[in-house]
Amino acid sequence: MIKKILLTLIGIFILGAVSLTVYWNLPIEITRHSDIEYGNKLVLNLENYQKEHKNLPRYNDWNVLSQLGFKQQELGVSPDYAVDSTGYYELVYMDAFDGPYLMYSSREKKWSIDFPKVFKR
Repeated sequence: MIKKILLTLIGIFILGAVSLTVYWNLPIEITRHSDIEYGNKLVLNLENYQKEHKNLPRYNDWNVLSQLGFKQQELGVSPDYAVDSTGYYELVYMDAFDGPYLMYSSREKKWSIDFPKVFKR
């Protein structure tokens, strides 16, 4: 009886460890699909805004950012948006305190897990 319980617990532990390992090794396009899908809509809106106005909105222009689809939160917008003086921007999902974070770079035109390189000024 105790042997069956012990084997069952070991099996559950091994299954859990294998499941976590598989999940952590999945591409971000699968694990963060909804965030990337929402972010891609924001990227499209930012690109259209830039074509129309010949520049990007400032990171603290809440009215424009909300019109573009950003969700306003207590400390800014979600995902975090930063633009530099050369016209490049980043969208960063600040989910954890230390990072790395899910991030879109307009310079590289792709999503990655990285640390922000463009900072608000």
